[in-house]
Amino acid sequence: MKRIVLAGNPNVGKSVIFTQLSGIYAFSSNYPGTTVDFMRSYVEYQGEFFEVVDAPGTYSLEETAEVGRIAARLVEEADIVVNVIDAGNLERNLYLTLELVERGKPMVVALNMWDEARKQGIEIDFQALERILGIPVVPVVATTGEGIRDLLAALSQARIPHFVSSGHAHRWEDIGKIITEVQRFSYRRLTWRDTLQRITILPGVGFVFGLFVLVGIFFAVRSIGEGLITYLLHPLFEKYYLSFLERLGVFLSRYPLWYEVLLGKLVDGRLDFERSLGLLSTGVYVSLGAVLPYVFAFYLVLGVLEDIGYLPRLAVFLDGFLHRLGLHGYSVVPMLLGLGCNVPGIMATRILESEKERFVVTLLIAIGIPCSAQQALVFGVLAPHGVTPILVVYGTLLGVIVLLALLLKHLVPGFRPPLICEIPPYRLPFPKAVLSKLWVRLQGFLRDALPIVFLGVLAVNLLTLMNVLPHLVRLISPWIARALGLPREALLVIALGFLRKYMAMGLLLPLGLSVKQLVIASVILSIFFPCVAAFVVILREFGWKKLLVAVSIMLSFAFVIGSFLNLVLW
Repeated sequence: MKRIVLAGNPNVGKSVIFTQLSGIYAFSSNYPGTTVDFMRSYVEYQGEFFEVVDAPGTYSLEETAEVGRIAARLVEEADIVVNVIDAGNLERNLYLTLELVERGKPMVVALNMWDEARKQGIEIDFQALERILGIPVVPVVATTGEGIRDLLAALSQARIPHFVSSGHAHRWEDIGKIITEVQRFSYRRLTWRDTLQRITILPGVGFVFGLFVLVGIFFAVRSIGEGLITYLLHPLFEKYYLSFLERLGVFLSRYPLWYEVLLGKLVDGRLDFERSLGLLSTGVYVSLGAVLPYVFAFYLVLGVLEDIGYLPRLAVFLDGFLHRLGLHGYSVVPMLLGLGCNVPGIMATRILESEKERFVVTLLIAIGIPCSAQQALVFGVLAPHGVTPILVVYGTLLGVIVLLALLLKHLVPGFRPPLICEIPPYRLPFPKAVLSKLWVRLQGFLRDALPIVFLGVLAVNLLTLMNVLPHLVRLISPWIARALGLPREALLVIALGFLRKYMAMGLLLPLGLSVKQLVIASVILSIFFPCVAAFVVILREFGWKKLLVAVSIMLSFAFVIGSFLNLVLW
């Protein structure tokens, strides 16, 4: 079976061509020894089977970033390379083409977005380009499927290019000569889309537009996620799954230990999906009923924004400010989504290029960004005491994010690449490609995160059964309680926030805490361990060593910030 690798710059429509070739169903693979994912699928054409791989988008095979290195390795492993080119940006795309030519692999060039290039007044003599390079060149409009059959037919004609490059130092000279021979321009009038593309990157209008988009992303993810939970998943769990667990409980009642492990403890005389802590109760509900809806909503919105072409604009617009904090322009996307649920926010750090960036942004989400459920209870607990306590909590968390980002900028080793990206034109999303990416990403979540969430719930369940947490809190609480100005009972509640933070927020109310103590407890609860679902996702994404580093930073910041607030508040 031959392996076909789709290689090209970011935003040239590789994923749409991949979807047209393979259909919606594809598989996400993690390149061995890296955090870089790529999509693959299998295609049959005229009785021959091919493995199709969508390599990460890159501007050069010589990039120092991990995606560039992985793209180069995938090209080396390919039997046929299909170089996908944006016909409207031929000159820039040809740099990667010449690098691929130098690799000596059988190639085909797909001139994608052929229709858009014509609308822009760009005329390309693809037959002349074919003669110069010595390989098949196929005009394609991936969103409509035009040219896809021709591309499949061209695979049998793939051959090693006969073009001889003058070398790295003269690559742009070669590109200039090619462009002179194959490309012509004609005048065209500006359209409303051109005007929109221009004004949305202007400082004033761009800021307002970007703000609306960010708010829109947050509310879209929250609305879709909460809608799925409220109107679909929670009723299904309550009506059907709960009755199944109750019938299973009758059988397991003869085996108390198995009952505790699988179903958990009864809360107010019944199983509670969030507090019983059984593998089949809390484990299944947290994964599928509480987290999956937000993951689904996030990846759906992300796929639409990717295909529309707005994400690069948003990243470029915010990159100047975020780079002062040691962050990348794309960091705003996972941080914003962490406001809905920390789990998809942490998983969204995969869009960042380096391990350092992913780890830093994950820490900022876990420490300084409360999920929507916790935020609702922060307002519920503190609102009766006025707006000031709420402002103190959010102002403190914002300060923690800025301070921690500046510290990690210098303390965490690793590569922090500059933001180099193309700003593509606005396009209508291609539904089939959006659904394909959504399917692959949900597969990845279910395959990677689900088992670890179950293990996390099991571990917490066993700690609870052995009554470890209360003994641990009683052992260390006297001096911590004095430093933080909180009673021991509040520390136990904060420790229970490891299970579900918003539940812990609700448990602060019966303790009769003062406003000052409520503010301190709210801040510490946000900075303290993330909930078990987010905790195990951090473990899955970064491993034990970095998890221990993250835990150390969380505990240190929680104690230092809590003690500081106890000193300055009155």
